[in-house]
Amino acid sequence: MGFVPLIDVSRGGFPECQHWGAVAVSNREGKVLARVGDPYTVTFTRSTIKAFQALPFMQAGGAAALGWGQGELALLCASHNGEPMHVAQAERMLATVGQDYHALQCGCHRPLFAELGLGTLPAGFVPDERHNNCSGKHAGFVAHCVQQGLPLQGHLDPAHPLQVAIRDHVAQAVGLAPDQMPMGIDGCSAPNYAMPLAYLARGYARLAGGAPDTALHDSLTTLADAMVARPELGSGTGRHDLDFMRAGQGDWVSKTGADGVQVVGSRSRGEAFALKVMDGSMVAQVAAAVEVMEQLGWLDAGQREALAPRRSARIVNAKGLQVGERRVVFKLEPASA
Repeated sequence: MGFVPLIDVSRGGFPECQHWGAVAVSNREGKVLARVGDPYTVTFTRSTIKAFQALPFMQAGGAAALGWGQGELALLCASHNGEPMHVAQAERMLATVGQDYHALQCGCHRPLFAELGLGTLPAGFVPDERHNNCSGKHAGFVAHCVQQGLPLQGHLDPAHPLQVAIRDHVAQAVGLAPDQMPMGIDGCSAPNYAMPLAYLARGYARLAGGAPDTALHDSLTTLADAMVARPELGSGTGRHDLDFMRAGQGDWVSKTGADGVQVVGSRSRGEAFALKVMDGSMVAQVAAAVEVMEQLGWLDAGQREALAPRRSARIVNAKGLQVGERRVVFKLEPASA
């Protein structure tokens, strides 16, 4: 599948784990600039394509018609923590089209801030669809259906006009044909698509740096503006996407996906990278992403210091003792190599 070793883990100086993966760096024209492993390794995109899934709504003028600002648009692209600020934002988005969380078809789970150990829940807490990390994306689905007179019933079915339009727009954003993207069902029950890492990176280069060669330019730019302006809504307290975009100071558009997928685009450079860690380890995914930014020359001294904890070089136990280390074992290569 084109994966190679990315991160070695040792304990007591003895090898313990090895995380394999692949990386593609592309510009918005689709040129692959650098790679680790096979840049055309095909992987499911998971939540990294949420901004692209919002394109039918954006292209139809939905956000403008509803007066949605950067807060709403950031949540539209979010994999959020389910904190009160996220829940309240999702409620407001639904209310603008006369709906509430019962219209969402994403299912529910414990808020991510509790699942990730970033906070505790009150006794007797019962989650609902608003707490789903994808509730912002699904609020956008509901809003589009209401505005366009499409049935809310079954709006996650791949054959529903909403999902057909989404597949077409995702394909346009990354430079593929719709039938070139294998389909599966995501954790939130919406269709999700697999594609080569190089094309996912191209999509993020366009999201971050603009897509003047397509009709999607204004929508992509508006969404990217919102993501970098309100990163706390796009992820939440303690999350690495929040750290990445704050460190990027408006230049980086960062989005995580489940099971080891990460994409980061640079607005000033018009390029992006996409990576996949084969075993889905988020710790390895984040450490590898920081290393890619280092090797690409994106980090200045301040950014390097801010993201140092995310590189996870030291493994510390519950007593604060260093018991092992993680070591980067990959080197970006020119795409022609």
